[in-house]
Amino acid sequence: MAEVGSPRRYHFVVFGASGFTGRYVLEEAARCAAEAREELRWAAAGRSRARLETAISQAAESLGKPELKTEVDIIVADVDDAESLAVMCKQAVIVLNCVGPYRFFGEPVVKACVENGAHCVDVSGEPQFLEGMQLKYDGEAGEKGVYIVGSCGFDSIPADLGILFTRDQFKGTLTSVESFLTASAGPEGACIHEGTWQSLVYGLSDSGTLRSLRKKFGHKPLPVVGAKIKRRSALFYSNEIQQYSVPFMGADPAVVKRTQRFLHEELQENPVQYGAYVGVGGVSSVVKLLFAGLMFWILVKSVNLFTLTLFTLYTHRTGFFYIMEGSSFRFGFYGEGYTEGQDPSEGKPNAKIRTLVQGPEAAYVATPIAMVQAAFTILNELDSLPKKGGVYTPGAAFAKTTLIDRLNKHGIQFSVL
Repeated sequence: MAEVGSPRRYHFVVFGASGFTGRYVLEEAARCAAEAREELRWAAAGRSRARLETAISQAAESLGKPELKTEVDIIVADVDDAESLAVMCKQAVIVLNCVGPYRFFGEPVVKACVENGAHCVDVSGEPQFLEGMQLKYDGEAGEKGVYIVGSCGFDSIPADLGILFTRDQFKGTLTSVESFLTASAGPEGACIHEGTWQSLVYGLSDSGTLRSLRKKFGHKPLPVVGAKIKRRSALFYSNEIQQYSVPFMGADPAVVKRTQRFLHEELQENPVQYGAYVGVGGVSSVVKLLFAGLMFWILVKSVNLFTLTLFTLYTHRTGFFYIMEGSSFRFGFYGEGYTEGQDPSEGKPNAKIRTLVQGPEAAYVATPIAMVQAAFTILNELDSLPKKGGVYTPGAAFAKTTLIDRLNKHGIQFSVL
């Protein structure tokens, strides 16, 4: 495990621990710290000491660990106060950044971590922020041996590591994978927090900026190994999951592509083509989806504080923002490739594989599990990360680690079907 010594007082700090997502991460961190073989020193950080004390007390009550109130230190830090962020980062081996939307609040934390030598993980599903940080800070982070790993939540650890798991289980050359996400809600419905909602709306409304950003990398197209994957239509019936499906709008495809580029350019591995989709159900669900899609399109095209506030108020009144017991997700991965000895440049794929990643409610149960285990992997397996620091995707950072095994032990299961 990474050593903690002067001036690193803490193994990790949960920043934004009193926020909506941060409270769940705080509780999961406390649970895992109690299970660790070695004693971990850690702290909760945020703008308000009073709110942090409340969050710690609630976690202590939920876990039945009253001692948590005295074991977890508090650091007052604010994204608008660079000095406070520097003080926080100088004390931490790794910062778990839960303060979003990251497009507005993420860069000051990345900057402070890089400048003050603290590793950082976040749960951003915002490609513009993630790729912008790579463009701006990858070189400096590499020089200082600092690892900045974004998307360490539901976006996009199940998808990114699911591809690597599928590749590692395939006997031969895996050339393409399609994933199908299905989710089951608990008895009270589904859940999304307004911060997550804002990230999605603002991201889609500003897609032109993302295209301009990507041009600055000067990337060459990734080579296509084997038969080219066929792209599905905007709405289709999937025989794989026996329901209507649509392309997945989240960050997963962008994150997976960045991972595959890293593996190809840095490790000379064959890149895997990827198509991501989500199941929406039967005909009645399709009708609801079309109506919701129209409303969403209008919101994206007219995005401003007023429309976003109206929608947030509406969804609160209609019960859209509740966390539900019994929710779960399933990622089915359908891979194709060529058996050992078969030349991918000749003929169609002659072998298939199906794998599954499944777990509890995605946004506020699975995401804290993934984030905390990613942080613990950095703490315990630094030598298994890429040789130099930098800004990485989960797949690029953790390809040679035991993160999948850690997730299997904490409720996010990877299996071959």
